[in-house]
Amino acid sequence: MIKKLLILIVILTSLVTKAQEKPPLVIQNGDASPYSFFGIGTLNFRGTAENRTMGGLSILSDSIHTNLSNPAAYADLKLVNYTIGFNHKELSLKTKSQSESTSVTGLNYLAISIPMGKFGAGFGLLPVTSVGYALESKADEVTRRNTGEGGLNKVFLALGYNLFKGFNIGIDASYNFGKITNRALRIDEGVQFDTQELNESDLVGFSFNFGAMYKTMISSQLQFSSAISYSPSTDLSSKNTRALQTVDFVNFGSIRVTNSIDVDVPDTDITFPSQLSVGFGIGKPRNWFVGAEFVNKQISGNNRSLDLFNLSENVVFDDITMYKLGGYYIPKYDSFSNYWSRVTYRAGIRFENLGMTINNEEINEFGISFGVGLPVRNFSNVNIGFEIGRRGTKNAGLVEETFFGGFISLSLNSKWFKKTLFD
Repeated sequence: MIKKLLILIVILTSLVTKAQEKPPLVIQNGDASPYSFFGIGTLNFRGTAENRTMGGLSILSDSIHTNLSNPAAYADLKLVNYTIGFNHKELSLKTKSQSESTSVTGLNYLAISIPMGKFGAGFGLLPVTSVGYALESKADEVTRRNTGEGGLNKVFLALGYNLFKGFNIGIDASYNFGKITNRALRIDEGVQFDTQELNESDLVGFSFNFGAMYKTMISSQLQFSSAISYSPSTDLSSKNTRALQTVDFVNFGSIRVTNSIDVDVPDTDITFPSQLSVGFGIGKPRNWFVGAEFVNKQISGNNRSLDLFNLSENVVFDDITMYKLGGYYIPKYDSFSNYWSRVTYRAGIRFENLGMTINNEEINEFGISFGVGLPVRNFSNVNIGFEIGRRGTKNAGLVEETFFGGFISLSLNSKWFKKTLFD
């Protein structure tokens, strides 16, 4: 089982790598939004495809699925779980006078979770923020192009513990790392060489996430579930470099640097915002569930703490708020005669204030998601989902994004310490 999993991971990862060799925008973590220009990029959803198909709801835990959002969920695991997720997104970008389209593909997460009696542990890798944009403006005989790429990733180690029946607590510790590159190119007609400003930042830092979950039966069939998680704000160390360059264009529009002068810029500490998530729901175990969740990320008071080179002169950062509603339905989980009765059907809706006010316009995002969990052998499943939504506005010279995303994950289970009848 493990050998087959590793082979499949290698194949899927190579396919994603090839898909990113010639993207319409240079990306690292799967975004192509002009709003990733600001700060250290757009914040990625830090959860599994199972969560994402329920509007991002992350308050559920069970014995066979990994929950990447709340470390308390690891204490409910009964089987070793391997999970990997991929994402593909089609975007339509519109202003009042122009429209463009692009697409991105990326790895969402890779994790392994291990039950240990009342304890449960997990470790893995997932992207935290994404930078991937290409902006162009023209005035008189001067064309300006701004491009960016990169993002922040994390590797984590998590531990959950069942304190008493129905109540779990947990903590995960993460090492955050990444690189962000911003290029500002100026093209003057009639001038032999063009100029470019190249800014690069290498980011490192540690962060923590604390969680708790409580479940109890409130009747013979109905179960109440609740969850809370909190990530304190943390400082990231950013080693910054800047270069002023003269460039010219060679074959197929690629850029050749003819001269480069390094400019001294100070290293900085960036305050990554704290996050509080609270949710609750009700349902019949292994049959249906509906829940709601509220998330707050406190950025206000540190308006420039996420800005590496003061590139965001016309943006004010504020608290990020999210509202999520979602759930699942399983017609008959133990049906032997009808496969589709054992399928998990999921759906959800979310609304998010992205915590940015640009040109006096608040930037919001709205999404509707749905998907299925297809059971396979040994309580494993393949999860397929889709999301449609909108981000931003066409007012005040800004960009409105309409997106359609598809995502797939493998959630594979096995039992490590089997007792054998014969030696």
